[in-house]
Amino acid sequence: MKGLLRHPLRVLVRLLWFTGELAIAAVNFARVCGLSKNCPSRERALWLQHCSRRILRIFKTQITASGTIPAKGLLVSNHLSYVDILIISSITPAIFVAKREVSGWPVFGPLARMGGTLFVDRGRRTLVGKTTDEIQSALDQGALVVLFPEGTSSNGQTVLPFKSSLLEPATRQTHALFAGLVQYQIDDGDVGEEVCYWQDITLISHVINLLSKKTIRASVRFTQLREGSTDRKELARQLHSEILRLKEASAF
Repeated sequence: MKGLLRHPLRVLVRLLWFTGELAIAAVNFARVCGLSKNCPSRERALWLQHCSRRILRIFKTQITASGTIPAKGLLVSNHLSYVDILIISSITPAIFVAKREVSGWPVFGPLARMGGTLFVDRGRRTLVGKTTDEIQSALDQGALVVLFPEGTSSNGQTVLPFKSSLLEPATRQTHALFAGLVQYQIDDGDVGEEVCYWQDITLISHVINLLSKKTIRASVRFTQLREGSTDRKELARQLHSEILRLKEASAF
């Protein structure tokens, strides 16, 4: 809560703005999808993109995207924060894969559910196959699916080893495969402590502190893999190496 104490007016104004944007997002979702549980993935992804762009304005976010921006296929990215979803979604409409716990988060849980996020329970292996089938179905429908195979977020100092369980659809080589690297910069704080969401801190406290930041600069570098392995564990290593390469080459 240090940010609230340092910039109480800034946080209050942005918090009210944030609340208003959430109300607008709910109204827009009702207009696009109504009460239908079968709202098309494409419509949900476009809704989330519009919502993400509006929310990122509250955080005064500046975004730089480079490389081949994917429109469909599977995008594998490093994972630093819930902000990653807003950043990537603002650049290109996408369906995200997230851990089951995200569904119950305040604010971002409802946004994720309405945005068509596919939730995976990694603790129950019998259900991982169901999520894999859902990923394959979304890919077959022409969606861009975003996967964070680290399985959790980190402070960004390194890229955690990739879990391969959800990469099975990519081994079939029937859809485009991309790797992405997300990075952040702030002038009035520590990215690893205040933008990355990985420590034992409540989501609401983290968001309030982030609202105190003057601006957030985000960079996303994309690259397309022309030849991926047909073995998912080898593919996981290949994608991990590619994102490390992007990180080493980045001057951000």
